[in-house]
Amino acid sequence: MKRTIFAAAFVMVAVSLGFGQIAHAQAPIRIGTSLGLTGIYAEFGLALQRGYQLCVNAANAKGGLLGRKLELTVVDDKSETATAVAIYERLIMQDKVDLVFSPYSSPMTDAVAAVTNKYGKPMVACCAATPAIFKKGRRFLFMLLSPAEGYLEGLIDIAAKRGLKTIVVIYEDTPFPKAIAQGAAELAKKRGLQVVALEGYPRGTKDFKEILGKFKAANPDVIAAAAYYDDTVAITRDVKELDINPKMLAATVGSGFPKFHETMGRSAEYVYGASPWEAELVNLRAGGLVPIARQYPGASEFVEAYRKEFASDDMAYQTAQGYGACQLTLEGVRRAGALDGEKIRAEIAKNDSPTTFGAFKLSSDGVQIGHKMLLFQWQDGKKVIVWPDEIAPVGPRFPTPPWSKRP
Repeated sequence: MKRTIFAAAFVMVAVSLGFGQIAHAQAPIRIGTSLGLTGIYAEFGLALQRGYQLCVNAANAKGGLLGRKLELTVVDDKSETATAVAIYERLIMQDKVDLVFSPYSSPMTDAVAAVTNKYGKPMVACCAATPAIFKKGRRFLFMLLSPAEGYLEGLIDIAAKRGLKTIVVIYEDTPFPKAIAQGAAELAKKRGLQVVALEGYPRGTKDFKEILGKFKAANPDVIAAAAYYDDTVAITRDVKELDINPKMLAATVGSGFPKFHETMGRSAEYVYGASPWEAELVNLRAGGLVPIARQYPGASEFVEAYRKEFASDDMAYQTAQGYGACQLTLEGVRRAGALDGEKIRAEIAKNDSPTTFGAFKLSSDGVQIGHKMLLFQWQDGKKVIVWPDEIAPVGPRFPTPPWSKRP
């Protein structure tokens, strides 16, 4: 991968990273991580790897860290938890890496954190949004994402303000999607929506007609799915094939990938998705709608660097997650002035400066309390931010028309 220079992207508000000149005689600072580059998390793992590498490139372009160059090692864990645990044991105990980055997903992070915490290696969890993971007394684990329970806050807010009455929530029965679904159901009840169903399904489910068919007669106003990419595609197809016509259809995680619209075509139109970060923020900054430069410092430079590095506009938000987690880790080292795990841990814990990924502020147990989710909708082949109101350039296209009345 070629080295991309984008010094301005590696910025923390009111903080200069102050990287010194690389002392070539010193060994590089070694960073290790495992990612699912194959298996069920492959799409996300690749996106995350790009974010990590862009961040390391940016740091090296400014002279490295503590006078030393950075070297990133990424090992494919095949999206298998046991494999990831073994990889981190090897990276820390045999390969003697200086720093670690996190894997993808809540289950993987939960398992790996037992290892990194045991050896006193600070880990900013870029891709785990289940708060319970961070309430186990593991001092070296930190949360980057908004808590899963609030992922669909924007969807519920829009539905309630437009007078919708009923909602069906389905979810993959694993910790992260389950937390999203339960949070959505609680938010819906508080806003006066009737939860017609809150139903989980096993990982690996391919056909959702039986699950969805049970709710067709209820004609719910909203259908929300806490699901990964393959499930999101299948659920959207099955909603269409069963001719279920909610006024709002939403899916988390999978709906955010550009290939979701490429795969689904016009069927992807009007679908909502929750996102912690979108490249469209750069356009909002240019339009002067909100002080994006202060909320997402370095966003424009980051997006431009991605486009140059990968000759593409297909950035997934997981890339920004990886970039932000890397920024926080390296900033912790810079503030500590050493590769001492305890000192780095203390600096990360008290840092409340936003990264390119957005706001960062932790509770006493390491849970994210500063970052806010976005809600987007597919409109004319583009993801458009429609919530929160102070950021959204346009409103949602509401209600979603029946399948029979779409072009």
